Amino acid sequence: MTYKQIKYLILWTPTVTIGVWEYLRHTVLLPYISMELGNLLAPVLVLLVTVTLLRKLFTILEETQEALHRERLTKAGLEEREQLARELHDGISQSLFLMSVKLDKLERAESDEDLKQVSEQIRSTVRRVYEDVRQSIANLQHPPAAVNSSWQQTIEAVIAEALNGSGLKADLDWRIPDHLLTSREKVELVAIVREALLNARKHAEADTVCISCEPLGFKGGFRCMVADDGKGTEMQRLHSAGCFGIRMMESRAAEMGWSFEVKTSQNEAAAAGGTVVTIVKRGDEGADDGREEREERYVQSADR
Repeated sequence: MTYKQIKYLILWTPTVTIGVWEYLRHTVLLPYISMELGNLLAPVLVLLVTVTLLRKLFTILEETQEALHRERLTKAGLEEREQLARELHDGISQSLFLMSVKLDKLERAESDEDLKQVSEQIRSTVRRVYEDVRQSIANLQHPPAAVNSSWQQTIEAVIAEALNGSGLKADLDWRIPDHLLTSREKVELVAIVREALLNARKHAEADTVCISCEPLGFKGGFRCMVADDGKGTEMQRLHSAGCFGIRMMESRAAEMGWSFEVKTSQNEAAAAGGTVVTIVKRGDEGADDGREEREERYVQSADR
C-alpha cells in the first residue's frame, strides 16, 4: 500500500462509515432503532472504526514515513561520499600524482639550479594539496548555505566558500527572484554553480569569473552562466572518464530537465572566451532569444 493510498483511507474511512451507517439505519434499522439511539450509536461506531482500522493505518503511515526518512538520510550520505570522492579526485589525487612526477624529476636534476626550481615546484604543489584538504574539511564541517535565505545571500555565500583564498575575482549578476523556482530547483542550481566555480578555481588559471542568472520571458524559465577568463581546455578532456565535476553538473541538470552546455577555448584563444558553463530551463517560448549575444557579453565581462 502506497503512502498516498494510506492518507486517502485515513481521510475517507470515517466519512464512508457514517454514510453506510445512516443508509442502513434509514432503510433497514429504522423500525427497530429510534432516532435518538441511532444518533447516539453513530459516534460510537466511528470511534470503534477509528480504534480498530485507523490505528493500524496510522501505524503503517508512521512506518512508511520512517522508511522515507531513512531513505533520505541514506541518499544524503551517498551524495556526501560522492562529493568527497570528486573533491579528492579533482584536487588532492591529481596534485599528489603531479608531486610524484616532480620528485622523479628531482632525482634526475643535474645542477643546483634545476634542484632549486623543482624544489619550488614541489613546495607549490604541497601548498595546493594543503589548501584542497582544508577546503574538503570545511565543506564537510560547514555545508553550503541553505536556500531558505534570499537568493542573493545564498549565492554570495556559495561564491565566498568556493573562491576563498584563490585570488579569483567574482562578478555577480543575479536577477532570479526568490519565488521563481521551487526549493529543489534552487538546491540543484546552487550545487551546479558551486561546482562550476570550483572547476574555475582549480583548473582555469583565471583572474575573474562572472556568475550571471536571469529569468527568461516565460513562467519559471531562466538562464544561468558561469564564465571565466582562464586558459580553457580541450572538450575531450572535459568529458573524459575521470572528470567527475562535469558529469555531476550534467547529471543534476538532466534530472531537472534543464539543458547544460560547456564552451571552452584553447590557450591561444583564451582572450576570446575561457570557459563558459550555461544552464537553461526552457519554457514554451523565448528560451533561445538573444543567447549568443548574452554569452558574448558575459565572456567579454569576464575578460575585463
